[in-house]
Amino acid sequence: MKRSIVIVLLLLIAVNKVGFSQEQQPNVLWVLTDDHRYDAIKSFNKMLHGRENSELGYVESPQADRLTEMGTTFINTYCQAAGCAPSRTSMHSGRYPFRSGVYEFEYYNNNAEHYEPYLPEQMESLGYQTVHIGKLGVRIKTIKNGKAVPHELYQTDINFKQLRRDGLTGWGKDWFYELDGEKLEKPLKSTEFFVTEDGEFEYISERLENEFTKYKGTAEKAHRKYDLLRHYNKKKGPQTPFSPGILAGVSSRKAGETRDGYYSSIFEEFLKNENREFKAGSRTFEGVDTGKPLFCHIGYDFPHTPVLPPASYRDRFKKYTYKVPAFDEDELKTMSAQQKKQVMNSYTNHFTAAEKQAMIQDYFAFCAYGDDLVGQAVDDFIAYSEKNNQPWMVMYVVGDHGWKLNDHGSVSKFTPWEIDTHNPIIVVSSNKKKFPAGKVVRDYTEFVDIAPTILAAGGADLKAEKFEYLDGLDMADVAAGKSPKRDYIIGEAHAVTGPRAFIRTKDYVFSMQTRPNKTRGKDMDWALKASYEDLDPALYDTNKDPHEVNNLAFNKKYQKIANKMKEKLINIVLGDNRVEVGWGKGGNVTGTTVYRSNFAPGSHDYKLKL
Repeated sequence: MKRSIVIVLLLLIAVNKVGFSQEQQPNVLWVLTDDHRYDAIKSFNKMLHGRENSELGYVESPQADRLTEMGTTFINTYCQAAGCAPSRTSMHSGRYPFRSGVYEFEYYNNNAEHYEPYLPEQMESLGYQTVHIGKLGVRIKTIKNGKAVPHELYQTDINFKQLRRDGLTGWGKDWFYELDGEKLEKPLKSTEFFVTEDGEFEYISERLENEFTKYKGTAEKAHRKYDLLRHYNKKKGPQTPFSPGILAGVSSRKAGETRDGYYSSIFEEFLKNENREFKAGSRTFEGVDTGKPLFCHIGYDFPHTPVLPPASYRDRFKKYTYKVPAFDEDELKTMSAQQKKQVMNSYTNHFTAAEKQAMIQDYFAFCAYGDDLVGQAVDDFIAYSEKNNQPWMVMYVVGDHGWKLNDHGSVSKFTPWEIDTHNPIIVVSSNKKKFPAGKVVRDYTEFVDIAPTILAAGGADLKAEKFEYLDGLDMADVAAGKSPKRDYIIGEAHAVTGPRAFIRTKDYVFSMQTRPNKTRGKDMDWALKASYEDLDPALYDTNKDPHEVNNLAFNKKYQKIANKMKEKLINIVLGDNRVEVGWGKGGNVTGTTVYRSNFAPGSHDYKLKL
């Protein structure tokens, strides 16, 4: 009897020490899409605006809509950075950019003193089999023998780079060292290609056409064949087959056999091949381990450029006429300089009416195609879990950020506007007490909540010291009303616009330049001394101006509000344990010097009364 008591006590101590709970750990599927506007989902439009479709027109999302009925929708979730890499880092780390030191598309390493294990590393420590399929977008490295080398976050990584080299895609971009079996004297850098239904590669490269006669005209042929609309600068003339960014067109492959299609089918194969190997392209992987709980992350590429829906989807959406977001150039007069920089960099208001229609039609067609793929993956995951009598949870993050379709006169992302940063999350679970079916949570949630929510579901005790670094909240607690209510959400990103942070409440959004330049660790207190004008401020009254067109930062009637938001934002992102790191440039990211600014500790308290 005494021996039994001792064993129980030892087990309880062990459980407490590592942060496990005693409940059975659920399988977890985390789905993430790319550049996905919230208004591409019918149910989100209903929740936010009382209408089924986007303000632009028809959208189609039966699978996402079904998931909102099955689970809980966190409709007011916002990303921390409207750029792929910093946004994905905030999700994986559970930290704000100003706490992780990752602000844009820089490569970085895990050897800095402030580094903490990322979500899949923590899930592995909780006993999970960790798997990633598709796009990751987290640019983390580690240092070995004085050199920066890739750091593998997941035990199994079925990444998109090798899949595209194997031809499991409709479109790709890669370096080529040989063509048609012949080695090249100089590699073709970042060369676009299409893969036909027969598996043939069609290349798009100016250098290739200039140096090899047999490839002359292949880019123009592909441009016509796939009906491509590329981004072009009016001042530089019309688009060419070599213009950047495919904003519309048709896939070279049928539905299910595109890059995203293979992500879903590979996931299906992974689940089917229990405790045995299977092939994906040229590589062999271990299938699901039935002896462990599963944590799988699928990073879909849709609807990121190139926007190339399969013909079966594209044809259906061509019958819809869309209301193109109107743009008055007077908006540029009050627009902040940093946001104007992004707009002019990706300007589209000079496109013809037909080009704008094609851009919007194909974007929403691509979203509809991806919606079906997400539904397929979720159904396979639930079926596997229930077959093995295992609890489960699905987290569907709809976009790492949004995407403009001539909103503010441009495409792309990178700005603090609503359309770039508002990305609701759906959580569906076999545990309906934690995530009730059909529930809509309107309290603010953020992308830093993703890691703690998944960790808590996996049995982690978030109150344990080892998880103190996490900036977010457990969304199960938010849904149950057990977490502090946020008066605001915050974020910061440095890509394209330059260093810029934002703070958003239910009535206003304020953003400003945070530093004079991107030199890490220098002039970290610049914003404290800079004039209001030098901060390049932007303030929008979102009740009166929901499209965030009229910048009120210099309107005297709004000066008190602007000043309060400015002070709060500066104190949080610059003064509440800010981190910057001298990682290095390019692939040379061996630097680990951490610079800190902590003149207003505790400022991030979720409270802001205006």
